[in-house]
Amino acid sequence: MTPSNDPLAAYRASDGTLDSWAWPGGYPLYYLTRDGDTVCSSCASREIDHAQAAIATDVNWEDPSLYCDDCNQRIASAYAEDEEN
Repeated sequence: MTPSNDPLAAYRASDGTLDSWAWPGGYPLYYLTRDGDTVCSSCASREIDHAQAAIATDVNWEDPSLYCDDCNQRIASAYAEDEEN
């Protein structure tokens, strides 16, 4: 994807990876893919095919049970406590 048509250009680091945290504020980000999956920044940064490309992002404000659909890692929330604590 070229920078001019990249909807996530503002969230990309100079190496092309997507940010894990919003700035300012340090709020945890998750990404949505073309095929409707919710993924963490690591999985969103490694586009497998067109359907798995990240197209949107948002902050996980209060969902303590949001997990990446690809790697199954928990995506941190800004204000909710982890149910395991």
